Amino acid sequence: MPSDPFSTLIVSEGLVSAEQLAEAMRIAGSSGKKVHDEIVRLGYASGDAVMKALAKAHRMKVVNLAGQTVADEVVGLLPESVARENTIFPVAENGGVLTVAACDPTDIDTQEKLRFILNREIDTVLAPREQIVEAINRHYGTSDGESADSMLQEFTDTAIDFTETALEQAAGSTAEDNSDAPVVKLVNLIITEAVQLKASDIHIEPFEDRVRIRYRIDGRLVERDNPPRRLLGAILSRIKILSKLDIAERRRPQDGRIKLSADGKDYDLRVSVLPTNHGQSVVMRILDKDNIRVGIRQLGLSDHDFRQFKNLIRRPNGIILVTGPTGSGKTTTLYASLNELNRPDTKIITAEDPVEYYLSGINQVEIRHSIGLDFARVIRAMLRQAPNVILVGEMRDTETAQMGIQASLTGHLVFSTLHTNDAPGAITRMIDMGVPAYLVASSIVAVLAQRLVRVNCPKCKQPYQPLDTQIEAAGITPEQLKGATFMRGRGCANCQKSGYKGRLGIFELMVMTGKIRDLAFQGAPTQEIRRAAVSQGMHVMFEDGIAKSLRGITTLDEVFRVAKRVEA
Repeated sequence: MPSDPFSTLIVSEGLVSAEQLAEAMRIAGSSGKKVHDEIVRLGYASGDAVMKALAKAHRMKVVNLAGQTVADEVVGLLPESVARENTIFPVAENGGVLTVAACDPTDIDTQEKLRFILNREIDTVLAPREQIVEAINRHYGTSDGESADSMLQEFTDTAIDFTETALEQAAGSTAEDNSDAPVVKLVNLIITEAVQLKASDIHIEPFEDRVRIRYRIDGRLVERDNPPRRLLGAILSRIKILSKLDIAERRRPQDGRIKLSADGKDYDLRVSVLPTNHGQSVVMRILDKDNIRVGIRQLGLSDHDFRQFKNLIRRPNGIILVTGPTGSGKTTTLYASLNELNRPDTKIITAEDPVEYYLSGINQVEIRHSIGLDFARVIRAMLRQAPNVILVGEMRDTETAQMGIQASLTGHLVFSTLHTNDAPGAITRMIDMGVPAYLVASSIVAVLAQRLVRVNCPKCKQPYQPLDTQIEAAGITPEQLKGATFMRGRGCANCQKSGYKGRLGIFELMVMTGKIRDLAFQGAPTQEIRRAAVSQGMHVMFEDGIAKSLRGITTLDEVFRVAKRVEA
């Protein structure tokens, strides 16, 4: 007969049989988990029943955290890294006593550690593990897992005396052989935390006295805790090994790729290593495959532009250009268009530099300048494959542009990108590149310009009234103001106190009408083309952004940040 209070209680009250308890104890002994967790996992009893039995055996209180909201000032008393590492969550604070929910009543060490760290009395209550993890994610705003902050702090606080050489040797071991090496854990945690925070890039930048780590979240760089400078060599070596780069090469730029799984999803990381004055700087671009599963409807196009764009991409031939600066979401828009057209009766070939996402059912070619495989050469070869749709990653020179135009004039639908500030500017940019005006006028069917604005956090957004000067600067009319619902996030754990969560596109779609073709043929300036496009129904990006702010999707400040008001 079991001797501990919990085991005795659950058998005596008939919650589990002695045989079931013995099996759970045997499995727990080999797995290193708790007996009560194994009982639930094996399905012998429900989590609630087991938790009540634990509370009764240890004379503790059970709390239900499902859907419960705890004040930010209470959550802020317990560091996120400590909460995640120990699976505990702060519930309330009263008279200097912090009530903490835990799932293991026998973990006395954690309770003592909390008293020491927080310098206050701790009252422990019980809650199911799943509820604690869900409460942590809901209040702190990321998924379950140790944070890189805590790992960096661990390096600093414990002052582990690793030499750079020893750390590079640890980094040089395979993950399977040395997955517990400190630098291996640190790099894994940096990447995992960035994924959890929905970052698009990880920047590891060396300076004279420190190493700076920053994540780009919703288009803005956010600095995290910095590791000691002495770890730079080991971190670089580990990243190079993961991305199959030359560890010994420190003078030339290198590019590589890392494939990983996090939170049950597959990610690709595009790695760029650049030598700088104080060492090698690393940028890892996180490519989330979910980004390419979006449809055209989810991009953020207005109803009018959505209907037009959907009709345009079904044309049999012509060029459709997507323009905007780096990081404005052009690739996502192009892939959404290709997903819409990706059917068994349509052959699609892409030429990309590099291939960012792999699309099922689409033939993708990666540009390799080192062997002479450039855009123009690939397009020539493409045409012999009898495609219906071609995607050219970027029209960056005259030869590529002319090859794309020739493809469109011979019965192919061509998608491509240009780096211009607006849609009308794409016409003059093509002509400036040396493409004859008559070819530009006859081949381009539409230009879609875009930017990304941050979206108000759904959990903390609230109504607000913009300043009169902002309303005037936005050109909002009294009629628009009457039906406006201005919203702004106040900042919470879900949005990392920024007030924004996620991004959405603002667009301007210029369709090539007869009048605009005439202007293009004449080589008219951008301003004149814009006036003609606006007079024929084009809504400029700034107007699209203002329309989204009037509906409470984003703020006027955000629209002013990424777009400017243009007088036609």
